[in-house]
Amino acid sequence: MPTQLSDPKEYQKIFHWAETQQDGSVPSFGVRKNDPYEYQPGFNNLFESEAVPGTIPKGQNSPRCVRFGLYAEQMTASAFVAPRHLNKKAWLYRARPAVAHQGFTELPDNKDTESNFLPINPRVHLSPTQLAWLPFDIPTDGEIDFISGLKTVAGSGDPTLREGLATHVYLANKSMTKRAAVNSDGDFLIVPQQGALDIQTEFGMLFVQPGEICVIQRGQRFKVNLPDGPSRGYILEVWGTNFELPELGPLGANGLANPRDFLHPVAKYEIEREPWEIIYKLGGKFFKSTQNHSPFDVVAWHGNYVPYKYDLTKFVNVGSISVDHIDPSIFCVLTARSRDPAAPLADFLIFSPRWDVASHTYRPPYYHRNVASELMGLIYGEYAGRSDEFQPGGVSFECGMVPHGVAYEEFKAASAAPPPEMRISKGAVAFMFESSRPFTITEWAWTNNKKHEHEPKMWDNLVDNFSKHKDEVEKILAGVKKMGVSNGHANGGGA
Repeated sequence: MPTQLSDPKEYQKIFHWAETQQDGSVPSFGVRKNDPYEYQPGFNNLFESEAVPGTIPKGQNSPRCVRFGLYAEQMTASAFVAPRHLNKKAWLYRARPAVAHQGFTELPDNKDTESNFLPINPRVHLSPTQLAWLPFDIPTDGEIDFISGLKTVAGSGDPTLREGLATHVYLANKSMTKRAAVNSDGDFLIVPQQGALDIQTEFGMLFVQPGEICVIQRGQRFKVNLPDGPSRGYILEVWGTNFELPELGPLGANGLANPRDFLHPVAKYEIEREPWEIIYKLGGKFFKSTQNHSPFDVVAWHGNYVPYKYDLTKFVNVGSISVDHIDPSIFCVLTARSRDPAAPLADFLIFSPRWDVASHTYRPPYYHRNVASELMGLIYGEYAGRSDEFQPGGVSFECGMVPHGVAYEEFKAASAAPPPEMRISKGAVAFMFESSRPFTITEWAWTNNKKHEHEPKMWDNLVDNFSKHKDEVEKILAGVKKMGVSNGHANGGGA
């Protein structure tokens, strides 16, 4: 069983431990010391795993008889004729195929979730205002598991169009019991903020702690246990695409999130003859099917369509070692393509401890307007560049082309003297869900009592320094004008 940690600060200690291991004492594949499971490293590899050796057929995928009387089941996640580098599939060898169920029942709408983000939907809101939310409360009344605790914050598009994304938080106080979930709409990128997630999947187990992420892909069944009790975190859901590593360009072969640091489960089966409930999310609606056996009865599998996790302490930060800032794309862990070849549908970026050594450079985030929608969260610590109300478990949002930047006091301090080499985000991890798509805000988030606006008064004292140099500027312009006249006479004389 996983080690139970009740205090979120303990995960910060583990994060620091993982971040500072340089002596070879990190367990195999760099897992944290309290992670109870084994994994397979790599990204977009062809994996295979057997809980019982000799189960996977040799030389073919679906023989007339699979060993031990198992059923062969293929999960195809791309068009059959998709190019090889985009073709996603997995073969599962299981005690009963997924088709062995007792039919579907539509469940009542979850009023706190949303999937249609088109402005014609009266339950979503457009706003250019910079918005933020204090940490959302984990419920204490009733029993709320991971799937029941989903709350949608913002998004774009619609899953039935196979193009778009949604951002959620989850607020849960109990484990899923004899209950599994399937997202038939898209992929979940899950970011725990408080409490670990002990996730059972058809492919095996994932133990995901604050400071780590996991991706459960479309159609993959999973069950979330809460070993630390009440839990809170964030989710980025993408439709019509899968997450992949960003291209490195001139960085070369190494840096950012290295492929070998992504970990995939090993086969672990469960044979139970008890009633189970499977919750399907389809088109943003929820359906239930029942069956009299565990959905996690996969004895062996192989393929490249597998859930995975990643420890954010392994991210290799890069930055300028001369002058100026490099664009924040250097903080991208995973990206998801859109149908626009020049703009991704979504990027997942992190801001973790790193050094800033740029000389003759204004160090804070520069004043900025950009085309991306930016939704930020904080896992732990303090993040400079947002207000004091940006706390772990909270959310900050800015839509595309809305100006943002620091208050005058920080601008003045940063401009006054050359800064030393300095450690940024020490003891903190923040992240950003970024998209080329404009977001609309859900009714749940819009009316939530945790919502507040970034106070515009913080920029009131951005003084006009330029006007203080009026005499100097006029003298320069007079000289330019005089020089222009002289040049004009000279040119005229020459003609």
